[in-house]
Amino acid sequence: MIDSRNLNELHPRVRALAEVFLDACKAAGVDVLVTSTYRDHEAQDALYAKGRTAPGAKVTNSKGGQSLHNFRVAFDVVPRVDGKLLWTTSGATGKLWENIGALGEYVGLEWGGRWKTFPDYPHFQFTGGLSLADFQAGETLEEK
Repeated sequence: MIDSRNLNELHPRVRALAEVFLDACKAAGVDVLVTSTYRDHEAQDALYAKGRTAPGAKVTNSKGGQSLHNFRVAFDVVPRVDGKLLWTTSGATGKLWENIGALGEYVGLEWGGRWKTFPDYPHFQFTGGLSLADFQAGETLEEK
């Protein structure tokens, strides 16, 4: 089971954007930790099971093969303040997440915090205009 935190596991175009994003965060005085890049189907299925058939809260609506993490074009982060990871998205922490999301969007990433159904604040992705169905059909960023 693979759930990587390594930027080298991302598609090269996405890795380059992730690096610019992380530099922008650092320049803005925001410390973020990359928590996930590439996930194989087994790791994605294990996350999908949370809150369903495994203990914990639901963290994704995507099974293996249905997440852009499976195609190396998505990554997750979490802010760190005084060494503490801040997963909550309300109050002052919500404003921090908004700043992080804006930095990602500024460098050309799509931020999951803007999604209307099931907002995913830690999630950033770059698809180059391809859909999930395109990736599932074997298309890659180089083809578009």
